[in-house]
Order: sequence, then C-alpha cells, then structure tokens
Amino acid sequence: MKYTLFPGCKVPYFVPYYETSSRAILERFGIALTEQEFACCGYPIRFLDFQAFIYSSARNLALAGEKGRPLLCLCQCCYGTLRYADLLLRKNETLFRQTAALLKEEGLRYPGQLEIKHLLHVFLEDIDPAVLWKSNARPFKSLKVAVHYGCHLLRPRDVTAFDHPANPSKFETLVEVTGGISVDWSLRLQCCGDPLREKNDPLSAALRQKKMDSAREAEADVLCVACPHCQMQFARPPALAEAGTAPAPALPSLLYTQLLGLSLGLDEKLLGPIGFEKEKYYTSL
Repeated sequence: MKYTLFPGCKVPYFVPYYETSSRAILERFGIALTEQEFACCGYPIRFLDFQAFIYSSARNLALAGEKGRPLLCLCQCCYGTLRYADLLLRKNETLFRQTAALLKEEGLRYPGQLEIKHLLHVFLEDIDPAVLWKSNARPFKSLKVAVHYGCHLLRPRDVTAFDHPANPSKFETLVEVTGGISVDWSLRLQCCGDPLREKNDPLSAALRQKKMDSAREAEADVLCVACPHCQMQFARPPALAEAGTAPAPALPSLLYTQLLGLSLGLDEKLLGPIGFEKEKYYTSL
C-alpha cells in the first residue's frame, strides 16, 4: 500500500518524533510514503476567513491528487479540516466552481476522487490489529492506558467517519494490541483544551488538568493520544494551582506510535521522549 504523507505544520517542528515513529512503523509493515510539499491545511483560519480556509485545503488536496494515492494525515486537525473542505466542495457546486477557478490559475485541478485517512485508519484497515499483536516483540503486561481520542477524530461524525462519536472503541482496540490495558475514564471524550491556549490560558490549563485528574482517578499510568495538538497540550509543564503552590502532578502522555513502537521493539531513537518507567510494564512472549 502506498500513501502520500501530509505531516501538517505542527509535527515537523514541535513533535518530530511523531513522524519518525510513524515512518518506522509503516515501513515495518510494508506501507510506502511518497512526499509532497504541502502548505497549511487551513485549520487556523477556518473561522476567520472561510474562502482562505477552503482554498488552503483545496490546494493541498489538488497537489495530493496529482500523486494518485490516498492522503495520510498524522494530525487530527488536518484530517478533520481536509475532509470537511472536501465534503463542502463536493456538495456545493458554486463553491466548487469558485475554488476550481482559483486552482486553475496555478495550473492545478481538484481531484475527482481522493481518499483521506488518518494514521489510525491505516493501523485498523491496512495492517489489522491482529497482525500488530502477532508482531509484538515486547508487549506490555500491566500498563493502564487512558485513551484520549481528540475532538477532530470523532466529530462531526459525517465528516470524520472514524468511530461512533459518543461510544467509540477502535482506539482502545489499537492500544490493547500493545498489551496495554484501556481504562474507563469519565472525561475520555472531552477536549484537551489546546484550542484555547493563548486565547484563554487559564481555561485551557483547567481543561487539561481536569482530564489529567480524571485519568488518574481511573488509575491510568499514561495517557495515549494520536494528535500533535493533544500531545503538545498534555506534555506542557503543568500550571500552578495557585500563586506560590507546587504544580499539579502531570500524567505521562504518549503518542500511539510511541506506545506501539515500544511494543514492537523499535529503536527508541526513532520514538522520541517516553516519559515513564516502561521497563516495569513489559512482559516476554
């Protein structure tokens, strides 16, 4: 299977280990990635300038269409944005004509059909959880994992088409093939708070801490995410609870590719910072 990779803006600069770990795992299972120089998906300006958002997404999709392969997104925000723009363009003939005219000025053409997938789709549909389990070199035995889906993987359901928005289970399935134990926690589907960062920092920090507290109450050892925005939010130093007090304890957060890469026995140089005492959670086959 071959994909064109859409890494997004955040991954290469802020969480480059998401890309290195993803590439290493996909290569292990024979999935090839082609390169294309993309621009921003349009997410940051979606509610500021609608036409600019649509054109940003459409231009990226036109470039991807030239490769003739499905588009693979690492970032959930990019995934949701590109799929939303594609849905709007295919439903709204006027919007499509206007956007197609702008693309034509650059010598680009909107693709007749383009499959847009998130990385988790690939693990579920192209590799298969059973194959992942059989490929484990060092599965975990008692690691309790709080799975954090992220907003743009589940909602709106007609756009993302990943899992049931109120009762999902696919991400837990992927975590469990590593030997990790998925815990049931009350705030697993709530926003991490990252969209509010630098707009309302106290509220952003409060949402983050509530998620951490909920996961700890469920006795989770780590959080597991599949979006750079969520990983950046959870990995930030915790804010002070009150002036002069010690910061609230943080729960380690891992990208799914880090968790899977550990169980597969991949070179940890490709996986990035782990942040928890992994050795005590391993078992042997």
